[in-house]
Amino acid sequence: MKKIHLLLILMVLFFTMAFVADDPVKADPEKYMTFTLTTNIDHLSDNEKSMLVHFFKAAAIMDDLFWQQAYGDKEDLFSTLKDKEEIVFAEINYGPWDRLSGNRPWKKGYGKKPAGANFYPADMTVKEFENLNDDTKKSLYTLIRRDKKNNLIVVPYHVAYKVQLEAAANHLRKAAKLAENEALANYLNLRARALVTDEYQPSDFAWMDMKDANIDFVIGAIENYEDALFGYKAAYEAFILIKDIEWSEKLNRFAEFLPELQTQLPVIEEYKSEVPGSDADINVYDAVYYAGDCNAGSKTIAINLPNDEEVQLKKGSRKLQLKNAMHAKFTHILEPIAEIVIHPEQRDHVTFDAFFSNTMFHEIAHGMGIKNTITDEPTSVRKALKEAYSPIEEGKADILGLWLVTQLHDRGELEGDLMDYYVTFMAGIFRSSRFGASSSHGKANMMRFQYFMENEAFTRDDEGFYLINLEIMKELTASLANKILVIQGNGDYEAAAKWVKTKGVVPEILQHDLNRINEAQIPVDIVFSQGPKKLGL
Repeated sequence: MKKIHLLLILMVLFFTMAFVADDPVKADPEKYMTFTLTTNIDHLSDNEKSMLVHFFKAAAIMDDLFWQQAYGDKEDLFSTLKDKEEIVFAEINYGPWDRLSGNRPWKKGYGKKPAGANFYPADMTVKEFENLNDDTKKSLYTLIRRDKKNNLIVVPYHVAYKVQLEAAANHLRKAAKLAENEALANYLNLRARALVTDEYQPSDFAWMDMKDANIDFVIGAIENYEDALFGYKAAYEAFILIKDIEWSEKLNRFAEFLPELQTQLPVIEEYKSEVPGSDADINVYDAVYYAGDCNAGSKTIAINLPNDEEVQLKKGSRKLQLKNAMHAKFTHILEPIAEIVIHPEQRDHVTFDAFFSNTMFHEIAHGMGIKNTITDEPTSVRKALKEAYSPIEEGKADILGLWLVTQLHDRGELEGDLMDYYVTFMAGIFRSSRFGASSSHGKANMMRFQYFMENEAFTRDDEGFYLINLEIMKELTASLANKILVIQGNGDYEAAAKWVKTKGVVPEILQHDLNRINEAQIPVDIVFSQGPKKLGL
């Protein structure tokens, strides 16, 4: 009888676990608001318009490659989908997992998304990876696979995706021949070479010199958010961008302040001893196409690249603000959220100019601080913090960006009331926390919310309205920036991982307010109607 009883218990546990693993969330494309990506291209030359056609074709290849990295063969998934909503949701999420719901499956029969996506074998253990004797296993541009004997092997991207990458590179070469801007042509030729060799640094340097072109094309294996297992692997993506010359001229002057502000960061000298390259620029664009990683789930509204630490130290980085996408999020998401959570006394302080500046200085802050640890055996902060790097780095960019805003406002370089920037920043915490705990940006905002709450940076009344205390929040902005910069400089993986694990979750009071926002049916994010036809091409 005891054996039968134990067997029954085990059967119940097995079926309960199977049900939990396969219990899907609802495929809900309505949580996204559709926004058309377009802009006026009348000022572009015929050659520039022809270049855009090649950009669209190369970007589509990046989209297909990201599907392979994030999921695998997308046709296997799409062959099982008959409902239109599921097809749309699969396209938004690049797989059967809801990126804004902790990567829980929305398609029955799937468990939670593998932390390592499709960069590693699904059955690989951490110990197996650690025992793999290959110096390139941690490279941004290699896949981990199994050979015929089931042993782990390393496969470079340019080998695994050779045919697709050569096709994309050919489009870049053709576009380069049409380019009337010499720096743009040089970048495109070098980027074409990068795609087929995985040697990106020469093209990163060339991209830093390419500041005057009317159009820009960000393409390649770039960010490592998709690898939530180790944070080692870069994912393919592409942006097609049209420069807003008027806005760019207004903002590019801020680059001259960055070297001095680096020396004034709120941390002791050894944690700010690096001198970022001064050849940085700040430009504004309208985005007309997103592909791959940047198009999955929540959408990027600003860019700070290159990520290569050596390039950043020698040349700096470029900060690209995507104005049309940014305006869509402010108008259709942030403003309605503020109506629900920001106290009427402070609600008028939520402005687009403040949102734009906060976002811009977030990207600028990525290029500041420290890129390499100050330990006895220095290494890059990215490698030292492993999977905790992305949420810590996004938290740094957020809070250090607000610190930069404060410094420049105090100097009279930023217009408006300082309260605008802080209240808009507070409203932004609710917007970005909705991206969920599977998002590095979401985790960073949850960690910051709890830091502010525990240190009384704001009050919340019985109606659920938040009032910030400007002076306290200014002090906490500096102290939180200090905390993050020290963790990064020390390469303190244990502190970083513990902080992300314990505070990168939604506290009860925040969840209550996020529920109120969801009940008001405010979109969580945007999804794009995009392509060459939207530009009349």
